Amino acid sequence: MPVPFFSSYVAGEARARSFFAARFQNPSQRVEQVRVAARRRAPDALIEVLRQQDEMLPPSARRQKNLEALSRPGTVAVLTGQQAGLFLGPLYSFYKAASAIAVARALEVESGVPCVPVFWLQTEDHDFAEINHCHVGGGGAEPLRLSVEGDDGEETARVSVKHRLLGPEVLDQLARLEEHLGSLPFAGEFLDLLRRHYRPGQSVTAAFAGVMATLFAEEGLVLLDPRDSAIANLSAPIYRRCVDSAAEISASMLERSRALSEAGFAVQVHLRADSPLLFFHAHGPRGPRFRLEHRGGSWALVGSEETASTEALHRALELEPLRFSSSALLRPIVQDALLPTAAYVGGPSEVNYFAQLPPLYAFFGLPLPLVVPRARFRCLDERTQTWLEKLGLTPADLERPREQVLRDVSRSGQDYPTAQSVGDQLMSDIFGRLDNLETVAGSLDPNLIKAVKRTRATISRAVSRFSTRYGRSLLERDRIASDRVHRLQWSLFPEGIPQERFYSLAYFACRYGAGRFKEQVFAHLDPFAAAVRDFRP
Repeated sequence: MPVPFFSSYVAGEARARSFFAARFQNPSQRVEQVRVAARRRAPDALIEVLRQQDEMLPPSARRQKNLEALSRPGTVAVLTGQQAGLFLGPLYSFYKAASAIAVARALEVESGVPCVPVFWLQTEDHDFAEINHCHVGGGGAEPLRLSVEGDDGEETARVSVKHRLLGPEVLDQLARLEEHLGSLPFAGEFLDLLRRHYRPGQSVTAAFAGVMATLFAEEGLVLLDPRDSAIANLSAPIYRRCVDSAAEISASMLERSRALSEAGFAVQVHLRADSPLLFFHAHGPRGPRFRLEHRGGSWALVGSEETASTEALHRALELEPLRFSSSALLRPIVQDALLPTAAYVGGPSEVNYFAQLPPLYAFFGLPLPLVVPRARFRCLDERTQTWLEKLGLTPADLERPREQVLRDVSRSGQDYPTAQSVGDQLMSDIFGRLDNLETVAGSLDPNLIKAVKRTRATISRAVSRFSTRYGRSLLERDRIASDRVHRLQWSLFPEGIPQERFYSLAYFACRYGAGRFKEQVFAHLDPFAAAVRDFRP
């Protein structure tokens, strides 16, 4: 059965190493990747766009210094990116940003080359249902789900999220968030930050960028929004080559997929023959986008009845390249054509699809960056740690089915007998003695036999009462253990999903303070250790 590439890659297995020239665990290879990237530089037009976009963000002196460094030859970028989820979406968006900063710092120390962390906002994507909600925890209780609605019409559903604006319902969701977390020590501070950016009329992605820029202002995290006409102009030559060489590109990519499959790996992104890896916004940049598929002598806009000729696509590229946007597989090429990327920091799925990309990098004559898994964390509060210790569990244990966890909890504790067995044992022991005593007492005085029988009845009632109370105590013990396992799983592995992929930052920022939480993340973050790490804020 095919396995994800990620697990083999992190483990450093030989079959995974063969798919990448450089390993993130190897210091000398890391330095070499940085030096290769340092031979390139970001175009002046891109730096100008980044400066313009920076003016729209909360001010950061460190970010401006990083932009200035990026404009100079010899500086490299460490990239990461994510969709702009509501109220920052799942925790791993925060961890990704922190990981990119930590990797940039580490590579700069190792190589002596200036390294700038860059967060690529995935504003081209159109799946609004993936980003329009978040889940907020609270001490192991079942989470609060917050969401904003969007126009679900077929046309609107295909519009890039860059053009999605928040409606008045975002105020209702902020009010629900305050009701849920308002009593926590740092709620006012964090909720004020959210209110400054998540407001009616603001775009979903601009709100995300504003909060992220504030949280990482001290570290100078650069944020890049690719859904910009100037960036589209810079990307147009890549898009044109994708259209003109779709057959060649897809053939090499499909060959790579076959190699991954033959090595026993699952293929993350399935390709179609002659796919140009592009989306076309047929009705203008703010209109719906359609995946292009070559059919006969023209291009089908998958999901509609429309088609476009190659000539029509060429004209659109010349006049308005913002009518095109990249797919998940093409996005890294656009990123690394524009930036001197030394490393890309990604989650498991991104690492998996990077394994498919070397032929595409070779086609465009770009060096493949170092692929570094982002940090993965489980945040344990005081109560969670206490319950884990009492139940004899580790955080990883909670990722198993609940029934199995409960069985192990029962086995690991004291082996208590059942209420029935306790009652039966007492009755057997005492009644056996009474039977012997009845024979002796009867020979001594026949009237004592009645006394023995009364004693037997009294003891029987007493044993029954004790067994009942004992049974209730056992049930209560099991109920408490079951409740604690239930709450622990909601905290660490809710709905069978790792904590970092389910919960938002909100609860942790409101309880511990966003600054303190960030400090603890950096304190526990080893930039080149891909294992899941547990920490207490």
